[in-house]
Parts: sequence; structure tokens; C-alpha cells
Amino acid sequence: MIAGLSKAITLYLAPVIALTATILSLLAFLAPTLLLHDQVALLTVTPSSVLQRGSTESVDGPSVFMGALGSCARPNNAAGINCTESSVSPQYDLSLLPSNAPILLLSPPAATTPVFIAVALSFSALFLFSFTLISFRHKMPGKLSMLLEKPALQRLSAWMGFFGFMIGLTSFLVVRMWFGKAIQDFNASIQSQGEKGPKLIASSGNAFTMIWVAYAFYAVPIIISLAKLNVTASK
Repeated sequence: MIAGLSKAITLYLAPVIALTATILSLLAFLAPTLLLHDQVALLTVTPSSVLQRGSTESVDGPSVFMGALGSCARPNNAAGINCTESSVSPQYDLSLLPSNAPILLLSPPAATTPVFIAVALSFSALFLFSFTLISFRHKMPGKLSMLLEKPALQRLSAWMGFFGFMIGLTSFLVVRMWFGKAIQDFNASIQSQGEKGPKLIASSGNAFTMIWVAYAFYAVPIIISLAKLNVTASK
């Protein structure tokens, strides 16, 4: 029973987990400029009076949703949303925020960070494709099955997954620290203005939750691939 369960996880569940991880990390990277404009972001600035009064009463005003490739904004809760062009060197549109908002603190991370994330996602996609083929090699035609049995190809697949995992996770951690500092400084600046300050609050977006879930899932097929390499190398 245990052997059957282990085989089912390796052959069927692991590729599904890898696919889920790739989709989640891709959505977090592309949002909000290309999709999910006001639903997924790395950092959000929304109307709120919490920093002035400590209350959670409803406040209307401008909102900005920032991601790795650009930003989206709307002047009030009922208005349509406008997005900047997607770029690996994004320029956030903060023109809708009031003049006394500390917009200089909301700068995008270094231009190399989105590039590293894109490279990591490319490795992840290649790993997903190769890992799935290797997992189902016993169902492939003769020559393709023999090709997928080669240790060199399996090593290449495992290392692509490993490097994709490390590069992506490191890049997103850098972005999280960058935005974490921006959120802290932005909110502190508004709070220091007291009642005269803009009724806004910056917060970490749900894209980071998607990223942490994605990389937790992503670790499963990578561990399986590296374990196979270890077993093969020790024979």
C-alpha cells in the first residue's frame, strides 16, 4: 500500500503540484498590469483612516496596485482602473495620490529583479515539461522512452528545477524586503502628519501569499527529482 501511494504521488500528484506552482508564480509575476488588475498585487495603497484615527470606517479615495512589471490605479472605488505598460524596468503611476502622500518612498525594485524572476519562471516551465515527461516515460513510444531514461537528461531536468527554485525564491525575497521597507516608511510618514495626512495606507499584497504557496508546492517535485539523482549516483 505504501509503495503504491508513493508511486501515485511521484507519477500523478507531483506533476500536478508542479503545474500549480508554475501557474501561481506566473500570475503573481504578471499581475496587476497584464491580468487581475485590482485583485492581485505585491503592494497596495488603498484609502483608509486607520493611520489617522485608528478606525476601520469605509473611506473612498485613490487606490494603487503595484507589481513586478508595473502598476494599476483608480481615482476612487467606483471608477475604472488604468494600468501602466508592462516592463522589466517599471515606472509606477502614482499621479492619482494626493500631493502630501510620500510617493517617493514607493519606488520599484532594481530593474534586474524582474529579469531574474523571468529567468526563474523559464527554468520552472522547462522543469515542469521535462519532469512530467520523465514521470510518464513508461507510457511513451520506444525511442522517446529510451531518451527519457538517460541519466544525463534526468540530471539536467533536476538542476533546471533547482536553479529555477533558488533564483525565483531569492528574487521574490529581495522584492519582499524592498516593499516591506517601503510600506513601513510610507505608513510612518503618513502617520506623522496626523489628521492633516492623506487617508491612505500601504500594505503587502496577496501576490506574496501566492508566491510562498507556489514555492512550497514547487519544492515537492524538486525533492523527488534530486532524490532520484541521489539514488542513481549511489548505485
